[in-house]
Amino acid sequence: MPAKPDVEASRQATESTSARLTKPTRTRIGMLLLVLMATTVNYVGRSNLSIVAKPVSSEFHLNPVQMGHLFSAFAWSYALATIAGGFLVDRLGARLVYGLAQFSWSAATFALAFAGGFSSLFGLRLLVGLTESPAFPANNRVVTLWFPQRERGKATGTYVMGQYIGTALLTPLLAWMAVRFGWRSVFLIIGAVGILGSLVWLLFYRDPLACKWMNQAELDKITNGGALVHGTAREKVQWSQVRQLCLERQIWAICIGKFAIMSALYFLLTWFPAYLQDQRHMTVFNASFATTLPYLAATIGVFIGGSWSDWLLRRGMQISPARKIPIVSGFLGATSMVLANRTSSNSLALAIFTVAFFAQGISSTSWAIIAEVAPRKLVGLTGGICNFAGNLAGIVTPTVIGHILQATGSFARVLVFVACTGVVGALSYTVLIGRIHRIELNETGKPI
Repeated sequence: MPAKPDVEASRQATESTSARLTKPTRTRIGMLLLVLMATTVNYVGRSNLSIVAKPVSSEFHLNPVQMGHLFSAFAWSYALATIAGGFLVDRLGARLVYGLAQFSWSAATFALAFAGGFSSLFGLRLLVGLTESPAFPANNRVVTLWFPQRERGKATGTYVMGQYIGTALLTPLLAWMAVRFGWRSVFLIIGAVGILGSLVWLLFYRDPLACKWMNQAELDKITNGGALVHGTAREKVQWSQVRQLCLERQIWAICIGKFAIMSALYFLLTWFPAYLQDQRHMTVFNASFATTLPYLAATIGVFIGGSWSDWLLRRGMQISPARKIPIVSGFLGATSMVLANRTSSNSLALAIFTVAFFAQGISSTSWAIIAEVAPRKLVGLTGGICNFAGNLAGIVTPTVIGHILQATGSFARVLVFVACTGVVGALSYTVLIGRIHRIELNETGKPI
């Protein structure tokens, strides 16, 4: 009769072999799709004012400087609150904070339909910005928790696509709605869709260790690949650690780079439709269709940038050049938009912008670097700090453009200004950032 220990050992060996042969689930893809959906709704909500800028400015008799202030109102509160948003994500987790944030910004968007003038528009855009502040720190945390390092660039590129794809696909529809049913209908429908999206997020999103839809094989795969699955909520943050984080060279470089990336994006989100209508003499409806081309190009650029970076990593390239090369290439390519000043052809100008925003999309994958450098306990806060710096461009860029237009009546110097920010971004990721590595802090806030 065989010994019982031999039977038990055989059973355990069989179970171990079975576990190794089990195909990993792909639950992380579902979680990424939830992030993509939330980001898409987020950015359609940011850009909707640009779609209806003409009828809004006509109804309330607003000049370019006032419109610049309205375009920047979102970014004032968003930038100021994004660090606090990242802190909340670290303390309370992405599921709760992101779900409540989605509901709140969508409700504020819905309320914009009932605005009665400049003051109410400005106040409600401030509220939209305030409630969207946890969004990208939460996105970054989800990718850091759910994806191994070699998939992180593509995962980042996928959710960053949400910055462009929704606006690209929906801008003509929303412009038609504004013409057919009035500009207020745009805010009503976007707000309602966002509220529904927040309920979907709360119902389905879970962190890895709390997720029942993932098998052990997938958990092992992402853990062994470098996913920070144990980066649970309620992390204790010491201000000495925050201070040290803010003094890190990598953080400064990323912050400058994010400002440069967002300068081009906020031009696209705010003043680009007005450029097509005023400088290129397109109708509101034709401009809405023309706007989709740069958005679609940027969407493709984001996906290619993330995939390109991961491919370089799989080919054996070190993390620093693998992450930097696509981003710097994108920055330099985006400066080509200034060439639109040299042509009177609308078709050629649109082709130039399509190429430029394709390149800008490639540069937008810088969130993958944030996931690489963030201290393990401060993933959300690190994202918040970098997002704060980036969205200062949402304050500066629309306002500066408004003043340039007021002074010159032309977009020529506007394009020069936006192109110059791309040069600054390229320098931040080549000269300033140095070697990309995860920042490690001890309990006193000093680097380990």
